[in-house]
Amino acid sequence: MNQKTAAGHIIALFTILVWGTTFISSKILLRDFSPVEILFVRFVIGFAALFFFYPHRFRPRERKHELYFMAAGLCGTTLYYLMENIALTYSFASNIGVIVSIAPFFTAIFAHFFLYGERLRPQFFMGFVAAISGIVLISFNGSTVLKLNPLGDLLAVLAAAVWGVYSILVRKIADFGYNTVQTTRRIFFYGIVFMIPALFFMDFSPDWALFLKPLNFFNMLFLGIVASAVCFVTWNLATKYIGAVKTSVYIYFTPVVTIITSALVLKEKITAVALIGTVLTLFGLVLSEIPLPFGRKGQRE
Repeated sequence: MNQKTAAGHIIALFTILVWGTTFISSKILLRDFSPVEILFVRFVIGFAALFFFYPHRFRPRERKHELYFMAAGLCGTTLYYLMENIALTYSFASNIGVIVSIAPFFTAIFAHFFLYGERLRPQFFMGFVAAISGIVLISFNGSTVLKLNPLGDLLAVLAAAVWGVYSILVRKIADFGYNTVQTTRRIFFYGIVFMIPALFFMDFSPDWALFLKPLNFFNMLFLGIVASAVCFVTWNLATKYIGAVKTSVYIYFTPVVTIITSALVLKEKITAVALIGTVLTLFGLVLSEIPLPFGRKGQRE
């Protein structure tokens, strides 16, 4: 394993460790703000933070590159988060948590057809089954019966598929050779632009005075600067270093981080069922990352 590959895995793990804790900040902010209000302000702060950190003007070398940035902004910020938030209004959070965790499956399928050198491997599917089984145990904790809601669950599936498309777009963008901070900032810009029309149809009427409350202020900064600006850069960088499929597999780890954080911060009890689910999920993640000893024609991959 070379230095870039090792760095890619470490960066991907760091990103998921942060994203797995964002539910606490979101839960606090939802007391005073609607999901779309949090979403929009979060990415505006993220965009501003990226511009402050790297204020250099960005000029795409080719017009078609701009289309990739537009598509990534539409998929990775606007559509994914809006679909997930709307899905939560129709279906159980536990359902949505499980369904959006199949995003690595879509990423692997799309990568097989659209990315060179990221073909499907048997280990990925075995790891996928193990990880999703674990996520189901964690999400439902042995006490909730799965109840399907066609609209909500379909939106969650579409959200997972859209994140798969975003992963492929980010890998394509990485090959253009631009600075990762600049490309992430460009993606955020288009995400915000595409989000604006939705504000007119959704509950967007924030009480700006409430942002000044210390608890709201610092949690919004955390979501905007750390979870958005920093983590989207690190996620895109990990995708550049280790590929779309290997990076996306770390999504399996999100529910594990969430349950551990719940125990540490919210003092929620970790049950035996959740513990078994955690072990299964971690096993699936590791299994998915194990490469085949030899590729086709007996050549080491």
